Amino acid sequence: MNLPYTQPTILVVDDTPDNIDLLCAVLENDYRTKIAVNGERALKIANGQARPDLILLDIMMPGMSGYEVCQALKANPATRDIPVIFVTAMSEVADEQLGLSLGAVDYITKPISAPIVLARIKTQLAMKRVHDFLRDQNQFLESEVELRVREIAALQDVTIHAMASLAETRDSETGNHIRRTSHYLKALAEKLRGHPRFAAFLTEKNIELLFKSAPLHDIGKIGIPDRILLKPGRFEAHEMEIMKTHTTLGRDAILAAERELGIEVDFLKYAKEIAYGHQEKWDGSGYPLGLAGDAIPISARLMAVADVYDALISRRVYKESMTHAEAVAIIAEGRGTHFDADMVDAFMAIQDEFIDIARRYADSELDIDKKRQRLELFIQ
Repeated sequence: MNLPYTQPTILVVDDTPDNIDLLCAVLENDYRTKIAVNGERALKIANGQARPDLILLDIMMPGMSGYEVCQALKANPATRDIPVIFVTAMSEVADEQLGLSLGAVDYITKPISAPIVLARIKTQLAMKRVHDFLRDQNQFLESEVELRVREIAALQDVTIHAMASLAETRDSETGNHIRRTSHYLKALAEKLRGHPRFAAFLTEKNIELLFKSAPLHDIGKIGIPDRILLKPGRFEAHEMEIMKTHTTLGRDAILAAERELGIEVDFLKYAKEIAYGHQEKWDGSGYPLGLAGDAIPISARLMAVADVYDALISRRVYKESMTHAEAVAIIAEGRGTHFDADMVDAFMAIQDEFIDIARRYADSELDIDKKRQRLELFIQ
């Protein structure tokens, strides 16, 4: 179904009634017209709800000159795309050059020729239609791209949390552990983003990627046998060696997913670093590689603080929690040995944020009971 044709609207701006009458007579068969006898009125009409499709603008007017009106139109996002044609008695080349430099699309000198005026208007309106079409298409494409980006981001988030939740079903930790550690890591990263050692890495984008990647830090526990993973007491030496492999299993699982995609994805890169390196220690006594100092990825160092703090202050099915003060003392003791000293200092500075996160995502008695019941199914 074709839409009915609507005549374009031309705004005629001139302070001389005879000039207005002449231009309106030229336009009356093909266009609707609006009239303004000064610059201020022209701007008001141009900014109204029914904006003109094109403006014929005189230069020499009392108050605002045509040049000033054109400048104001082009400076306003709402009116800058309306084509402006100067219609003036100022016939010097310098005058025309100035008018075009201010954003006018054409320059007609008086006395006018009706056929030339109509031809110039027709050309500019045709160009405006093309411009409007391309602008609308670009806006549509931009909105579609934005929608797809949001969908992909949502899919990534759902995938990460589904994988992390799958690992959590086989562990003594609750799903809130995943939430807490992600928020601890983000708070710590935001505190450190201005630090000279970390500023280049801890950009807003990377902090968001770290936050999204953090839930996968223990994904490798899926591959640990139940008799070890769910053991309530201390591990034997050989059991501990098996338990340590969860870092490598996690890294390898994410690598496999990346290979399936066929491309390297930023959030999976950090997920690999966190899964593989969050048990490394600053002094080199951690695992799986025994990395030391800055050789440990920043992402893994951040997660180490977040993960240890939460392990200390959280109740588990088979253990009671420590107090915040006790956990702080242990982390402080690990400054420069287990943990990056600057990260411990940052942690000390934002303890209240950690306490708030722990309270916000605390495990309820119901959470603990559900986890106990679920683990009993695995143990039987």
